[in-house]
Amino acid sequence: MRQYKKRVLSTLFVTSIFSANSFADTNQTKASPAAVKNIIMVVADGMGPVYPVLYRNFKDDPKTNRVEETVFDRLLVGTAATYPHITSGFVTDSAASATALATGVKTYNGAIGVDINKKPLLTVLEYAKIQGMRTGLVSTSQIVHATPASYIAKNESRRNYNDIADDFFDNRAEGKIVADVMIGGGVDYFIRDDRNLVQEFTDSGYQYVDTFPGLSVLKPGSQTNVLALLADVALPAAMDSEFDTPLLTMSKAAIEQLENNQHGYFLLIEASQVDWAGHANDIAYAMAEMEDLATTMSYLESYVQQHQDTLVVLTADHNTGGVSIGAKGKYQWQGKWLKNLKMSPAEIARTIREDAISKSQIEALLGFSLTEQQAKDLLSAEDNKHTYIKLKAILDQKTHTGWTTGGHTGVDVPVYATGPGAEKFFGHQDNTDIGKQVFQILNHKD
Repeated sequence: MRQYKKRVLSTLFVTSIFSANSFADTNQTKASPAAVKNIIMVVADGMGPVYPVLYRNFKDDPKTNRVEETVFDRLLVGTAATYPHITSGFVTDSAASATALATGVKTYNGAIGVDINKKPLLTVLEYAKIQGMRTGLVSTSQIVHATPASYIAKNESRRNYNDIADDFFDNRAEGKIVADVMIGGGVDYFIRDDRNLVQEFTDSGYQYVDTFPGLSVLKPGSQTNVLALLADVALPAAMDSEFDTPLLTMSKAAIEQLENNQHGYFLLIEASQVDWAGHANDIAYAMAEMEDLATTMSYLESYVQQHQDTLVVLTADHNTGGVSIGAKGKYQWQGKWLKNLKMSPAEIARTIREDAISKSQIEALLGFSLTEQQAKDLLSAEDNKHTYIKLKAILDQKTHTGWTTGGHTGVDVPVYATGPGAEKFFGHQDNTDIGKQVFQILNHKD
């Protein structure tokens, strides 16, 4: 069991955080850290700089002569470099980048909360807990996935999911479980033949729920610790969720449990599946995940207006998919073809194969007409995978969307902020600077 004592922290903090950071002092007017009580850190996995622009175009009102701004336009304050420790090259994975955001330290691809020598690092979530804050995390993936895991676990490989799940209970901040509230997927990693972590959490006083409706029975402001595992592994895509806005639903539930603490709270929110949409080169999936994120950010924007001691920071860990607005020489992008899908393209593909539906039934699910050839291609595909590939090709053709890769790219990502201290994140910075700035704010809290 690992514990972090304040006397150990002080040395680590001075040498690893303050001495490495100069951004706030040289580039911006200092904020008043004492004004910050609560911190909400949002990581949109895979959301490179093109995704918010695509979303702006997707939401455009065709009846006006301008493209309307979105919450992302209102809150944009800067950019961040994402490269990992140079031993891993210039293109990061989620583990290295999330560790940089959580600790202020560069590491190798695949590392969870450890440095290049595989030594454990202090995270902002752990430090917030040591400071007496309530702490939580929300994720639309399994909560042991790379980004949320990097704020709690210490492991040499992001693939060691069971060991990472163990760390959620075993890692302690001055003897206390690091996260008071955890909401996302991952039952399979917490209830295993060798260990029942759900039982261990409930024995430690945590309330456990395993359905979205279960979130509604949690008493607002009850200060009850919560473990909510809402799927065996990851949650369904937003387009296939029982709730229109799963990220917003989970985020609201977490905030209700965390707020009203005299020392404030720290909440990590991960919009996980923008990344998965990028890996899949699925533009409809991507826009639906961006819609859920935008709805959540609009809520947080309003929340900050009502709780002016709350800082919200949003960034991405990296870019995924190399998506382009316009493709194959066409100076166009038409998001209207994505607006009427009744479920995700992957689920439509499964339905086509498994339910043997007709051309007209496919069109009803898509919300637009198909040519005879397009329908024939979909109906004659050999399996779900090839049906999905053909369906995505149709959507790319109609929208004029291009993709350069099924993996990550090394471009800088946008940074958004609102609330006290938001100016600390203005301009261009490294992803480690974000972690360092959060440490500074936490260190100066009353």
